[in-house]
Amino acid sequence: MAKFDYVVREASGKRITGTEEANSAEEVINRLQGRNLIVVEVNQKKESEALKSIFTQVKKKRFKFAHWRIKSADLVGFARQLATMLSAGVSVLKSLEVIAPQTSSKRLFGILQQIVKDVRNGYSLHKAFAKHSAIFSDLWINLMETGEASGNLPVVLDRLAYYLEAREDFKRRLVSAMIYPAIIFIAAILALLFFILKIIPMFNKLYDSLNAEMPALTKFIMNISVVAQKIFLPSLIITFFVAVFLRQYLKSDIGKRNFDYLRFNLPILGEISKDLAVEHFTSEMATLVESGVPILYSLEIAERSSGNYVMQDAIRKIKENVRDGKLLADPLEKSGLFPPMVVQMVSIGEEIGELSKMFKRLANYYEQQVETFITRFASIFEPFLLIFVGLIIGFLVISMFLPIFSIATSSTM
Repeated sequence: MAKFDYVVREASGKRITGTEEANSAEEVINRLQGRNLIVVEVNQKKESEALKSIFTQVKKKRFKFAHWRIKSADLVGFARQLATMLSAGVSVLKSLEVIAPQTSSKRLFGILQQIVKDVRNGYSLHKAFAKHSAIFSDLWINLMETGEASGNLPVVLDRLAYYLEAREDFKRRLVSAMIYPAIIFIAAILALLFFILKIIPMFNKLYDSLNAEMPALTKFIMNISVVAQKIFLPSLIITFFVAVFLRQYLKSDIGKRNFDYLRFNLPILGEISKDLAVEHFTSEMATLVESGVPILYSLEIAERSSGNYVMQDAIRKIKENVRDGKLLADPLEKSGLFPPMVVQMVSIGEEIGELSKMFKRLANYYEQQVETFITRFASIFEPFLLIFVGLIIGFLVISMFLPIFSIATSSTM
């Protein structure tokens, strides 16, 4: 496919210029005439010799693959590169040929090669990507289709790249906020296990060799250590099989559904789970509506990509109400999942024709709210965990040294 610059006039005589991507000039003319536009001029864009030379060099160069599987960072990078090259006026086929060898994922490289082959054989971009729906979501494919149909593919892909980058950055910030408390928690558990399984048995042997009389508290801790040593290995095996079972259960439809309903109804964590779901819904709807995807198709995509059964059920009902001619705000309110602020801002957005802007503002608000909660939770959890573990270890240490205090006291009397 190639890029064509065109000059057209509306029925009122207004002159319009733009760029279309097509297989031939005739296809562009037919497409423009189908929009009731008077075609004045259509010319194919030509790349400079310097640009062609750069493309040839890049295509010949093969970068080393860093990994086989496709990470979210690989898709984000690919979306940004494709959007940038198309915005610079490079054809779709040429862009794909240049980007494919630069990917870090061996699997993604193979998929992009197949897409290049399909586009070269006449497939539209969204149909070529739709053959790999396991990698490229409905959001990708529908936005590409919208961009191709409107002739604004570079703009739409730029919005997609921005959305993917924002999502990846949001996830990275949440992980960064939680990673230090997680490390402290794991270290605390390992320290307690080491103390119970290794240190206390050493004291036990020492006191047995001294025939020392042990206080009741020390005997109690010693007995806990003995029991822990006996059940440690069986407990590990049972934990492993329970984890495998839970993993398989949560992969099933009923398991996912039950887990989603459970986490939405947990105290404190249930509220943050709802906020995360609302943030994902509003950010995706903002990108889709802003890119020109009809509201019903946008809801369809949001339903399939929500990743949450509770939210899917709610969006499905909302979609049915909108299909029946109702405004979006009313079914949002009836669902019970969306806070009043979401309903009010969506209602205002529908009234003034700025729905995408309202969704974007809501997404930013809930993103900040979730991040603030996670940051505060981590800052509270860290000292609490340190104090708790310190008290437990201090209690164990004191209980282990009580016999020594008794021996020292009896020897001085």
